[in-house]
Amino acid sequence: MKLKVGIFFGGKACEHEISCISGNQALHAIDQDKYEVIPVYIAKNGDMYIGDDLWDIKNYYDLNGLCARLMKVSLVKDNDKVYLREVKDSVFKKSYIEYLDVAFLVMHGTNGEDGALQGLLEMMGLPYTSSGVMASAIGQDKVIQKEVLAYHDLPLVSWTYFTRFEYKESYDTVKEKIAKIGYPVIFKPANLGSSIGIEVVHSEEELEKKIKETLRYDDKILVEKYLEDFKEINCSIIGDVDGYRVSTLEEVLKNDEILSFADKYEGGTKGAKKGPLKGTKGGMANTSRRIPADISQELTKTIKDYALKAYKALDAYGVCRIDFMVDSEDHIYLTELNSIPGSLAFYLWKEKGIDFSKECDILIENAIKRYRHKEKMSFSFDTNILSTFKGGN
Repeated sequence: MKLKVGIFFGGKACEHEISCISGNQALHAIDQDKYEVIPVYIAKNGDMYIGDDLWDIKNYYDLNGLCARLMKVSLVKDNDKVYLREVKDSVFKKSYIEYLDVAFLVMHGTNGEDGALQGLLEMMGLPYTSSGVMASAIGQDKVIQKEVLAYHDLPLVSWTYFTRFEYKESYDTVKEKIAKIGYPVIFKPANLGSSIGIEVVHSEEELEKKIKETLRYDDKILVEKYLEDFKEINCSIIGDVDGYRVSTLEEVLKNDEILSFADKYEGGTKGAKKGPLKGTKGGMANTSRRIPADISQELTKTIKDYALKAYKALDAYGVCRIDFMVDSEDHIYLTELNSIPGSLAFYLWKEKGIDFSKECDILIENAIKRYRHKEKMSFSFDTNILSTFKGGN
């Protein structure tokens, strides 16, 4: 009997379309002779859908039309199983549609990559393929992640951060923080990915305008020293309760001042068609890159060591991508860890003999293995103190 695997993608996030691309890639990569695969699309309003139309990426060009043809469902636990149940108008006509054995998470950004969905699945007792609640939350918040990485003595560029409240309370304080780092700097919304909302600030004259632009996306902004001349080098790690696998390194090639959304998802193309998913069909697999990275063996080993140290420091799980910058003098700086990377970083595993189908297989097996490991741990006691509770204050 095949395991039933729900592929969760979409979500209430700025990276919704990118998640749809990654999810559709995983959907077609998973071995359907081994697993019964059920695509679970989470719309931008948080509603959950299933249906055959989710298999064809072209159907996503019109998201409203797509949802109209799908079945709205909710996650429900009954005894020891988690079901996808149809949502109907009448409370007297609810029926179980399908149960799941494993949740395969291909969510990017808010409410999917940040621990929110992971927490729900933990409560329901459904194995899932990503990092846990805490590691996911830390991985999503770039500021907290920096603090954890700094505590573990990992190499970081000079950085600080400010909040919307801090900016409104004292613009001068924010200016002083940034001046200590020295221009140019780069602004990053603390809880977004895919290069959304990123701005390079070259001087104080640009500062207030750039602050207002970046605060459109988040209430907390990470500020880093901008490196003029650097290579972006990325590494992927797959881990489970028994050990870790480290991928080949890639060198990402950028066309703009920063690695932009277009560089990542449109291969650096200009003038890509507008609209959901148009011009972004390849996901992160479409990025211009060099594999393996054109760096020395010594740098390669050091970066891999740092990547594994960061992965362990955040208590990550499943597949992650850890991003680095290497300057012209071969100084290494760890940028961030992505707990559910675009396209699940499958392109980094080919030289290790792991194609996308095999990677999905590993992630599913690891999810079940971790769930069984956690089942053996004690989280409650077989006692009920309420039976002797007398009430009162």
